[in-house]
Amino acid sequence: MKKKIIFWVEEYFYNPNSVQKLLSVLLLPLSWIYCFAMFLRFKSKKSEDLGVDIIGVGNLNVGGSGKTPLVTALASRYEDAAVVLRGYGRESRGLVTVSSGREILCGVIASGDEAMIYAHKIPKAIVIVSEDRKKGILKAKKMGAKIVFLDDAYSKHEIKKLDIVIDVESKNSSYLPSGPFRERLWSQKEALVVKEGRDFKRVVELKNKSDKMSLITAIARPERLDSYMPEVISKNYFEDHHKFTKSEVFDILQRDKADSILVTYKDFVKLEQFDLKLSLLDLHVEVDENIFKKIDNYRGFGNAKKD
Repeated sequence: MKKKIIFWVEEYFYNPNSVQKLLSVLLLPLSWIYCFAMFLRFKSKKSEDLGVDIIGVGNLNVGGSGKTPLVTALASRYEDAAVVLRGYGRESRGLVTVSSGREILCGVIASGDEAMIYAHKIPKAIVIVSEDRKKGILKAKKMGAKIVFLDDAYSKHEIKKLDIVIDVESKNSSYLPSGPFRERLWSQKEALVVKEGRDFKRVVELKNKSDKMSLITAIARPERLDSYMPEVISKNYFEDHHKFTKSEVFDILQRDKADSILVTYKDFVKLEQFDLKLSLLDLHVEVDENIFKKIDNYRGFGNAKKD
């Protein structure tokens, strides 16, 4: 039932049918109230300079946008980088240092799936999860970070930063609860809007391929994978950040008589502990050099420091 509700909401937000469109129209008055409240919240905040270069990467909508591979590509370019994020779906609380930039210090249960991706994909970066982003930034700064990338932090108006916002297309352009957008681009706030296909592009490599693969994925809007998908026996969609058990994965292998389970890296970091054969859709993005130039201009550098 929970899975059906989640997929219904995703359809309502991004590809509504006629009934859902009507519901969206009926909810517009609530969206206007919501937008006004968000405007008052924005105006009440004063950005604080925390003494380190901070780049926020996120999106204005609920659901996936490809920010994790974009943050990975950006942070990998710089020395002394850190990634700070909330750590959605983790079973820990407070501030947790996931990676020191030299070694991974905890498991995926404590870090959450996205933080563990960063720890694996950017081994030289400090990775910290914290509900309080300011505490996470100050911890990263204390550990030696010179540039901090904030995952999904456009709404953190109290922190001085350069915001990079991913433009996500939707057939429903309204704001919550009438549509998928959490906030608007405020004209008084500096932000760099980037779009897939124009400012960055996805590159997918299929690793450890087998003849018969079953897809298992727990990402928002899993249909985004379709254009990169090899032939699979079945597609098994779970809610975003789903915590898998070995038995539910093994049951799919047995049911399909598959040779391997096909996953993205987000699910790989959770499933590798089960010692089952995994095939990997390994995604990374290539970023236009103009994005790096704008980051460097914000920092006051002529050229980025590269690894």
